[in-house]
Amino acid sequence: MKASKFLGQHFLKCQWVVATLVKAAELKKSDTVLEIGPGTGILTRALAKNAGQIIAVEKDEKLAELLHKEKIPNVVVVTGDILKLLKSDFRSLEVNRFKMVANIPYYLTSRLFRLLLEGSYKPEFIVMTIQKEVAERICAKPPKMNLLGLSVQTYGTPQIIASVPSSCFSPRPKVDSAIIQVSDISDVFFHKTGLDKKLFFDIAKRGFSQKRKVLANTLKKFGGKEKAKNMLKELNLSLSRPQELSLQDWVKIASFLQKTESVES
Repeated sequence: MKASKFLGQHFLKCQWVVATLVKAAELKKSDTVLEIGPGTGILTRALAKNAGQIIAVEKDEKLAELLHKEKIPNVVVVTGDILKLLKSDFRSLEVNRFKMVANIPYYLTSRLFRLLLEGSYKPEFIVMTIQKEVAERICAKPPKMNLLGLSVQTYGTPQIIASVPSSCFSPRPKVDSAIIQVSDISDVFFHKTGLDKKLFFDIAKRGFSQKRKVLANTLKKFGGKEKAKNMLKELNLSLSRPQELSLQDWVKIASFLQKTESVES
């Protein structure tokens, strides 16, 4: 089967990568697994041997039909766009607890993480192959923090399990990949901190909008530049740039602004 450039298809062909994905997902026979973009089914078959049920969502109708014809007993093949499915009718799959394991097209990465982590139906575990550079951004710590890394780390614990050379895919992509695992996925961060999600991410997005500037300039939207300067001075973050801040630093900033907004209102 020829890969579709339009769909960003790069079919997985190395069995060691398949085995590593399965192991990293810590699968049990009672698990339900969501696989996005099963392609030729190399990962699907391995997942089926190690988990209870596999829901394989494939946008390519021809590939979906080929996988369906294999009639793997515990695999349900769904033909459709996973982004639309997660936004609208994920309930129709009748899935409550699930793990997500996949070799995804690179262009889906950011949107998939956002929909999976911010949605009502969160996976217990995410394990997938993504562009290596993006995996490194997701796992970054200060002074290399970034908005994607901060967003993922508020919901779970990411780690890179293994690097995957481009030779493990067909057609061969121009960049190397990595297997990333995100565990401990939940809304606990927001429950513990008492922070409003929308405000927290509004602050973070504003902060990272101009990475080279100190935060007093980028956070002036929230009450003006003087207020931002005074806040950062009080928090000992006066000369900080967004990439230098830890998750806890962002908690301090968001908590301060949330309290002052509630007082002022």
